[in-house]
Amino acid sequence: MPIIINIDVMLARRKMQSQELAEKIGITQANLSILKTGKAKALKISTLEAICQALDCQPGDILEYTKS
Repeated sequence: MPIIINIDVMLARRKMQSQELAEKIGITQANLSILKTGKAKALKISTLEAICQALDCQPGDILEYTKS
């Protein structure tokens, strides 16, 4: 998949656990895991906004495009 989701990188930079992020943004750990592994077929803008707010980052810090 040419879109890479770098949630793990931002979690490590912020010294935050996945469980804490899931609680802050109001999704289950299972759904967060699907996002982190790149298996998600869609990402709501509101979820991306919540992730950016919780991790104090920009969408470009989370999403990366690579040519396949």
